Amino acid sequence: MSDQDQVLKQAVDWLADGKGVALATVVGTWGSSPRPIGSQLAVADDGAFVGSVSGGCVEGAVVKEALETIDQGNSRLLDFGVSDEQAWEVGLACGGEMKVFVEKAPDSALLNRLITERPLALATHLDSGALALIDAEQASGGLDLDGDTLAAARRALDEDRSTTLESAAGPVFVNVFGTPLRMIIIGAVHIAQSLAPMARMAGFAVTVIDPRRAFATDERFQGITLRSDWPDEALEELVPDNRTAVVTLTHDPKLDDPALEIALKSDVFYIGSLGSRKTHAKRLGRLRDKGFDEETLGRIHAPIGFDLGGRKAPEIAVSVLAQVIAARYGKDGG
Repeated sequence: MSDQDQVLKQAVDWLADGKGVALATVVGTWGSSPRPIGSQLAVADDGAFVGSVSGGCVEGAVVKEALETIDQGNSRLLDFGVSDEQAWEVGLACGGEMKVFVEKAPDSALLNRLITERPLALATHLDSGALALIDAEQASGGLDLDGDTLAAARRALDEDRSTTLESAAGPVFVNVFGTPLRMIIIGAVHIAQSLAPMARMAGFAVTVIDPRRAFATDERFQGITLRSDWPDEALEELVPDNRTAVVTLTHDPKLDDPALEIALKSDVFYIGSLGSRKTHAKRLGRLRDKGFDEETLGRIHAPIGFDLGGRKAPEIAVSVLAQVIAARYGKDGG
């Protein structure tokens, strides 16, 4: 479960218990801000909170403002400067600034839509607190958006990018709730036992595919979605897209190659395959025989993962996950 979902679900639970709840959302950042735009913190009227807007720098002040919002009912826009000293304490090289919008939590019906109906965007008028839910086809709620602002909000939704828009009626924050990133792992092997839970902690919805039932067991992959059909059949059903990473770990051409063929024909953002350079050269030869050109084959990261020097399964898993995350953000890991 992503951090975003944890915050929303806890807010729903608190509302169901009859508690007052406020949501704090990062709506703007400058410099080396500890948390990205769209990060949220939910606060209950007893002072309990979940989530983070700053990694610890200003949480205390935000919780205090949230409790006042619960009591008074008015939304508020807060400005914070994070000093170099504060930034260092949460692992940043230098400080920055952030804007945090604090409001009483919307009703449970709206929050549940944000959890279940993805992709979806929530537009908030930062002066009045009025809200609008936006999908690809319609907008609903108390916030009436002009055509240009609605079009810009839909572009943000398409790009999976939360942002603040300047409309004729004032600033509007668009918080995007996208479909979860997915990692599909071919091969329920030792490395996968480390990679799958690490990827889940990083916010990926993880599926491990292996027709060898002795490998793909609940005991070896607790809490991970398992499939025991052939990788190509499973991938045809899973329909990998541009929010999907495909990782093949079996070393067995009968399992890896069919999965790679489907991945290479899709727009997945990452494809990686375990194996030495010699093994990969043979793999490329087989895929060329299937009609794939050099540009397409160049999408495969192999040998998989960044060269961190590690040889143990958890170390290799770290290198793979790091490479996947770098690919997601268009970085090379430098």
